[in-house]
Amino acid sequence: MARYCCFGSGFSEFTGHGSTASGKGKGCHGQVKVSYGYNLVRGKTNHPMEDYHVADFVEVKGNELGLFAIYDGHLGDTVPAYLQKNLFSNILNEEEFWSHTDRAITKAYEKTDQAILSHTPDLGQGGSTAVTAILVNGTKLWVANVGDSRAVLLKGGEPIQMSIDHDPNVERSVIENRGGFVSNMPGDVPRVCGQLAVSRAFGDRNLKSLLRSEPDIKVENIDHTAELLVLASDGLWKVMNNQEVVDVAKRFKDPYAAAKQLVAEALKRDSKDDISCIVVRFKA
Repeated sequence: MARYCCFGSGFSEFTGHGSTASGKGKGCHGQVKVSYGYNLVRGKTNHPMEDYHVADFVEVKGNELGLFAIYDGHLGDTVPAYLQKNLFSNILNEEEFWSHTDRAITKAYEKTDQAILSHTPDLGQGGSTAVTAILVNGTKLWVANVGDSRAVLLKGGEPIQMSIDHDPNVERSVIENRGGFVSNMPGDVPRVCGQLAVSRAFGDRNLKSLLRSEPDIKVENIDHTAELLVLASDGLWKVMNNQEVVDVAKRFKDPYAAAKQLVAEALKRDSKDDISCIVVRFKA
């Protein structure tokens, strides 16, 4: 059973015209000092905020785990809210988490999706992307994702994309083999059956026969060359590329200030979607 340690300081602010959430925290121990900050801002659309996040440290069997995630919902916020409460606990409860971490993450993603589908009357017809990062004792980073929320690691002075954007065009053959199609109508981006702009997602019961919830997973060692990690929803990545994001983030020693600046820059570039950003700073 995990127990929480070193809770970060944070605050949330909700107004009649939108919602924001911000906060920061740091790890308790480990060879690498780790701190994080996050900032979430509702977009300029006419629906409520649909982005959720996790940024915490937990202690499990004497190990410190940094847990970071962005969940970008669509057609409501019930699925990302469910993921916020359940996905990490499902991953950590998998028997193989310590021996075969990648298999444990994949199983947990798929089991969580099945649980969401079984709760459809309560959770509705919507869905969510997910990008999750697990930092083990400050030295090993596991990143998994479905959808187009992205994680980028700055290591050795170079941005390393730790996730894969699941674009319907890229997985067109899979979708078509399952009886679906990809269309750029309506709008100007490829969509599954003209509806969903990602080819993998949690939920989305009406399109589930065409979609996958299997994550792509990448692992990276965190050493003295690793500077920072950025996780964000597509509200950021639509208007900034990986290099631009790390160039902004590395100007700030305080990851909270970096997250706020990235959101401000996305707004300056006229991003209209919800924008959610977590910056994790490493220091050997």
